[in-house]
Amino acid sequence: MSCLASCCAAATCGLCSSVASGISKKSARLAYCGLFGLSLIVSWILREVAAPLLEKLPWINTSTHTKAWFQQQAVLRVSLGSFLFFAVLALIMVGVKDQNDRRDSWHHGGWIAKMVIWLLLVILMFFLPNVVITVYGTLSKFGAGLFLLVQVIILLDFTHSWNDAWVEKDEQKWYIALLAVSVGCYLAAFVFSGILFIWFNPSGHDCGLNIFFIVMTMVLAFSFGIIALHPAVNGSLLPASVISVYCAYVCYTGLSSEPRDYVCNGLHNKSSAVSTSTLILGMLTTVLSVLYSALRAGSSTTFLSPPSSPKSGSKKPLLEGEDVEEGKGKKETEAQPVTYSYSFFHLIFALASMYSAMLLSGWTSSSESSDLVDVGWTSVWVRICTEWVTAALYVWILVAPLILPGREFF
Repeated sequence: MSCLASCCAAATCGLCSSVASGISKKSARLAYCGLFGLSLIVSWILREVAAPLLEKLPWINTSTHTKAWFQQQAVLRVSLGSFLFFAVLALIMVGVKDQNDRRDSWHHGGWIAKMVIWLLLVILMFFLPNVVITVYGTLSKFGAGLFLLVQVIILLDFTHSWNDAWVEKDEQKWYIALLAVSVGCYLAAFVFSGILFIWFNPSGHDCGLNIFFIVMTMVLAFSFGIIALHPAVNGSLLPASVISVYCAYVCYTGLSSEPRDYVCNGLHNKSSAVSTSTLILGMLTTVLSVLYSALRAGSSTTFLSPPSSPKSGSKKPLLEGEDVEEGKGKKETEAQPVTYSYSFFHLIFALASMYSAMLLSGWTSSSESSDLVDVGWTSVWVRICTEWVTAALYVWILVAPLILPGREFF
């Protein structure tokens, strides 16, 4: 373990010297995404190779536990270190309202120190007793659920921003493009749902639960379009179609997470390939969601903006201004408000750390083969409930203005 820690330390120090000096105020958000991505890579590597090392640690080693349990321990401990790093930053940044606040420079600078602190936290987690990690694994299930909810909000924000951007152009070609993309997404959603019937409803078996999940997905997609196009609702077909595709995808991830010995899982003969694709898609979705939230945080119109941020109308984000260099003695100018909540920004990364732990540990269920990722009934119901929550949020955004007139929803 000490050898592994030394290698990680050397690699991270090299990364610090070559990257930290080039991180500017404008690229800080991407740097946090990179640090989160590094934690995912470390978790994945340790999950595959660290089991023999963990078995030698007296406070971790238990003779009754399997290889899968040790893999989960490695993932959870790296996740806990990353979670603590971002959670502490979230607490420190509570109440930052303008760029003259000293904590603004903490948020955007000190990258060598941050990388070292992150590395030390990760290493220290391997010296904690098992009971602490068990408690964190339980709490991570709830944190991962919250992150999935954040993903849904990010997706809704993205689809509405996309639709508004094309509508504002007010040209026929853009309206045609909107219609073409909307129809294409709806066709993809229904065709994909039809394929799910083939994969997860094998002939000769009673697969009523799977049929219910798939039919509900198709009903929701159809309902989105009907509600969005209703004259009383100020909706659009593009967000409805994109949400429909997303719901179909989430339904697929849920069904593909069913146990491999379940007769209604038609992909059980390809368990290794399905597991790998599910892992890659899940990790990619996680990274893209966090990356998008980081980039969108620079916009004053997004849900990530604090109430004190300037209203829409400024085409250039405030963070694109010149950085204040040390030693030049500039006169202090009027305080400019921050364009997004630093505290909420770090909270997203903390929740994402919990979600990545659940993704890589199969939601801490060791009953399945250690070679499979994100497999089990817990994962199935988490995915399906995420789909239904997505549908509920989208329908609420459409009908809320009728119920609560005078308030803005996206």
